[in-house]
Amino acid sequence: MLDGKRVIAIIPARGGSKSVPGKNIRPLDGKPLLAWSIEVGRQVTEIDRIIVSTDDERISSVARAEGAEVYKRPQYLATDQSLVIDALKDLLLTLRSEGETPEWVVLLEPTCPLRTADDVRACLKLVADGDYDSVATFKDAELNPHRAWRLVDGVPEVFIPGAIPWLPRQNLPKAFQLNGAVYVFRASLLAEQAMSLLVGKLGAVLMPRERSQDIDDSIDFTIVEALLKELTS
Repeated sequence: MLDGKRVIAIIPARGGSKSVPGKNIRPLDGKPLLAWSIEVGRQVTEIDRIIVSTDDERISSVARAEGAEVYKRPQYLATDQSLVIDALKDLLLTLRSEGETPEWVVLLEPTCPLRTADDVRACLKLVADGDYDSVATFKDAELNPHRAWRLVDGVPEVFIPGAIPWLPRQNLPKAFQLNGAVYVFRASLLAEQAMSLLVGKLGAVLMPRERSQDIDDSIDFTIVEALLKELTS
């Protein structure tokens, strides 16, 4: 619990990855990718329940073996076009029908294995201390938007009008992007949002680049494996 209010962690892990079949249970440094997120959730004592939302029986088996609960996701919420927020809304409705009334939801994407329990605690501390409704983790932007271009009928133009993309990096405005590692939001506000996991008053926790790796394809697995060796050496 957080200040006497219930906290649940949800890990969305559908089974239909096209880039890497079976991605969410593919081994990373000797354990399934999904296990990394469950393990972090179990280290955060403020979290009351850890739930994996999935449509896949193999993922379900791994989740239970790692100590998480499993809720079956409807197939129509597990397609390539499905949005995580819709699966979350569906799950929260189910939980409410069972009498579960969490104040806070912690979303842990299984593709961000290098986040730590301290990263999760930092987000929870911010919502507890700062009167925020939602907090997410960010990293320095991989491409500063002042250096981005668009092509209009084949003609390049700066993406931000008036931007000078060749300025030295130190002279550009600081830019950040979501890294997908941790989201914390007030459960009661999610139903009011059409598309966003960031609801109400927003807060941010900055994470370093090395812990902000998001696994999308086989190359990312190789990169994270190398990072793990470096971080533990």
